[in-house]
Amino acid sequence: MTNNAEFFEALQLLVKEKGIDGEYLLEKIRAAIVLAVKKDYGGKENIFVVMEPSTGEFSVSLRKTVVDEVEDPDEQLLPEEAVKYKKSAKVGDVIDIKLETKQFGRIAAQTAKHVIRQGIREAERGQKLIEFQRHNQELITVRVTRVDPQTGAATVEIGKSEAVLPRSEQVADETLREGMHIKVFVADVKDGEKGPRVILSRTHPGLVKRLFEMEVPEIFDGTVEIKAVSREAGSRTKMAVLAHDENVDAVGACIGNKGTRVARIVDELGGEKIDIIEYSEDPQAFIAAALAPAKVVGVEVDPDGAKACRATVPDAQLSLAIGNKGQNARLAAKLTGWKIDIRPESGFYGEEEEA
Repeated sequence: MTNNAEFFEALQLLVKEKGIDGEYLLEKIRAAIVLAVKKDYGGKENIFVVMEPSTGEFSVSLRKTVVDEVEDPDEQLLPEEAVKYKKSAKVGDVIDIKLETKQFGRIAAQTAKHVIRQGIREAERGQKLIEFQRHNQELITVRVTRVDPQTGAATVEIGKSEAVLPRSEQVADETLREGMHIKVFVADVKDGEKGPRVILSRTHPGLVKRLFEMEVPEIFDGTVEIKAVSREAGSRTKMAVLAHDENVDAVGACIGNKGTRVARIVDELGGEKIDIIEYSEDPQAFIAAALAPAKVVGVEVDPDGAKACRATVPDAQLSLAIGNKGQNARLAAKLTGWKIDIRPESGFYGEEEEA
């Protein structure tokens, strides 16, 4: 094959159009041609394909050994045959016999096309997986292309690919429409039988964490660390933060001057309330802070080490500590990882609190 410029030009166009790695695709095509030629030439491992875009070389060869007596015509040939390909050929020499494309036959050509198509699909799948994995555990902005009227699931664009944001991962009171740009958290990436699948979420606590990293320079540079986040999407989030510099107020950095930083995040989350508290290695201090905005009189830790405790609050703040439908207590328990039993200071529940 002397003039292969057209082949390599076509290959370059394909690489550009599909966004596939050129070397990966060349390797797949080499393997496809080897497989196709094997069918016509005994199925042996003596087929060699050279494809060099830089030099324009494209050749397919059968490698045979010169012998006195041929036992396997697929891999051996006699000296009188060998001299047709190499004038000085002698017994023991290895001869490369170049083939013309037309010698592959119709079936070989069809096989090559099929495997090349399969290779392209695999390459595209690999590229898609890499693209998704690059965004794993990150916050990305996507465009809504379709909303299923039955299920409420939204199809969104991620680069050149599409993914689905299920209704279960959307904020309850949020209405998505075609053409909207929204921020989503990439909770996970899985490579299944049907190809790579990305798990998107608007409800994941990681979304709030990434929003604060974008908004608060002290978090981005590591001066302030987000230690834990608990969230009930669309309603309330609790976040525990710790400063690694004693001159920095971790909570204040997250709230911002006159509350500007946290206000921007609240707006992004459609008005979701955010409680920011200071993390402490001392479980009693951490639990007391987690029950904010209620004031905690004291915290007694279970001596058996079962990560359970009793938090005592002023009678008038019992409802505040428990929260609407138990939300404040529930989020505090998720944030700290402790089971919290909230008790009034007087030792008994009043009718109002019980109701």
